Amino acid sequence: MQMSKKIVSSLAAFVLSTTLLADAHVTHWGYTGHGSPEKWGDLDEKYTMCKIGTSQSPINIAKDVMVDANNLAPIAFNYITGSSEVINNGHTIQVNIKEGSSITIDGMEFALKQFHFHTPSENQIEGKNFPLEGHFVHASQDGQLAVVAVMFEEGAENPIIKKIWDKMPHKAEEKNSCGLSSKVINDMLPKNKEYYRFSGSLTTPPCSEGVRWLV
Repeated sequence: MQMSKKIVSSLAAFVLSTTLLADAHVTHWGYTGHGSPEKWGDLDEKYTMCKIGTSQSPINIAKDVMVDANNLAPIAFNYITGSSEVINNGHTIQVNIKEGSSITIDGMEFALKQFHFHTPSENQIEGKNFPLEGHFVHASQDGQLAVVAVMFEEGAENPIIKKIWDKMPHKAEEKNSCGLSSKVINDMLPKNKEYYRFSGSLTTPPCSEGVRWLV
């Protein structure tokens, strides 16, 4: 997927400013200073896994350590509902999805809950960071998580992302309505749906492990 350099820069500035504006009573974590990633595990006892976890994300996906990379079953996408709102969660932009959309993998259905962005990409492929990474977050009925990560390259302006940016609230915890259709959400996925897979964690506190990553 492609997006404009201007939008990447806007999100980078947004992430910094909203982190600084996050509510003071919430345990403060971020990406710089006293709340930087290497300190997350010491900020709150709930974040201990950030320090002691053994399957933490993000990772660098290296082809020389892949196992059965050509035998992955296709992901069955069933994105049939649109979005309801866009939220400034204090760290990034998050778009919540109406109930009804899902993926099926490992014979299990995972409901699409929301998607959000990170810039630059958190995961790497062969040591390369991408300008933007979208995370489509899914949950099964028993609470297991699966994240579809989409990497974006710089290029012509992406009208879908621009629409989201135009709706984004500028204060932490604020939300605006954002009526993206199911077609628009499907259009955010790449045409080539081959993917890498690994078992990892949430990339932000509490860094819980056991997350299915599909990149």
